[in-house]
Amino acid sequence: MGKNLFMQEVAVLKQAVQEASRIREYSSEEFENLINEKLHEREQWAQANDIEVYRYYQGLSFKEKGVLKYTINESVEGLGILGKIITDPDITEVMINGYDTIFVEKSGKLMRMDEHFQDNDELIRIVQKFVSAMDRTVDASNPIVDARLEDGSRVHVVFPPVALSGATVTIRRFSKNPMTIEKLLQYGSITTEVAEFLEKVVRSRHNVFVCGGTGSGKTTFLNALSNYIQPWERVITIEDSAELQIKNIPNLVRMETKKANSKEANEITIRDLIKASLRMRPDRIVVGEVRGEEALDMLQAMNTGHDGSLSTGHANSPEGMISRLETMVLTGSADLPLEAIRMQIASAVDYIVHLSRLRDFSRKVMQVCEVVEYRDGRVILNPIYKFEEDENTTLKKVSGRLKRTENPILRQDKFVLSGIYDFLEEKKEHGDKDGENKN
Repeated sequence: MGKNLFMQEVAVLKQAVQEASRIREYSSEEFENLINEKLHEREQWAQANDIEVYRYYQGLSFKEKGVLKYTINESVEGLGILGKIITDPDITEVMINGYDTIFVEKSGKLMRMDEHFQDNDELIRIVQKFVSAMDRTVDASNPIVDARLEDGSRVHVVFPPVALSGATVTIRRFSKNPMTIEKLLQYGSITTEVAEFLEKVVRSRHNVFVCGGTGSGKTTFLNALSNYIQPWERVITIEDSAELQIKNIPNLVRMETKKANSKEANEITIRDLIKASLRMRPDRIVVGEVRGEEALDMLQAMNTGHDGSLSTGHANSPEGMISRLETMVLTGSADLPLEAIRMQIASAVDYIVHLSRLRDFSRKVMQVCEVVEYRDGRVILNPIYKFEEDENTTLKKVSGRLKRTENPILRQDKFVLSGIYDFLEEKKEHGDKDGENKN
């Protein structure tokens, strides 16, 4: 009942505030005083006319009354109920399916909210407001738009007539605090041994792809890995929407793609930015996600002296990541022989880290695989760590840990050149052939 009254009172007070004359000329302080005045008038009216509403106001704490005032303010001047949602640090994703249906992911769990927009007009006004702030337009003639809020949160909008249930908005929240390996250890996403191994992998300038399904935490993990980059290196980051929060790198260049808008026809793609980055004397190139034909440019960069590059891609396994890379290269270079593409992949990529979001909503590293070489028509992978569930696991709670396989590390040259021998072992006889140079 409290949440229903909350929405009711927001709507009533919003209308009362909007009926005040010349509110657009108010200063911030005057507008705040107006809200306080209307709130006081509403409370006095309720005392005489509606005991249930009066009790609701009497039961509000100082903090709850502050949330009510903020939501009224946002409803009139800002993002409405969305303003309240995106200030909650525990909410990581927002899914709006029309004005009256809002789902959020909070603390790893998906739930439906009781609150919603007043009507479709309010939702459309708010969506168009933050889309226009990003120099984009969204309407019936241009119904699909990607944008970003001021705090970096990614926004994807689909308008009618494409969206049949009304305006549909998906927001991926941008964390104010960058992810670190230490936090991943606290969450149980990775073990100390694997964290130390990946630190050696990054510092010895291996090329790494992080793969996983939607919502598995690829960009988050990439951000954590980037913290292992040495502070004296020159790093170029390339993203569709700037999310990476690389710290302690003074010589850092951040680049973001540019969509064509209503005023200009020119579009700057990830492929354009990768080509540009090669002329900027990078020590490392970090690409937020490879999705299409730019995969070939990324592989060529890795193969031409830009060791230590990092990127992510959508795939459900390390083997799937290899297949995805093949497909992405073919989308831009259909005339390339498949054998040549596979040789490029085997030569360029050193390690694949596979992440997954499990049935209990936890996100974990499932595999760390070494990419060995191209042989007999396929790219050979060598699993170094694998996640195994233990006897304590249940349908509702996953229990297990990453375990070192019996496979030795076969490609040891970059470790040796960097003076790192911690994880190296004698190669087993059957692995000697796999350990030959890729190139």
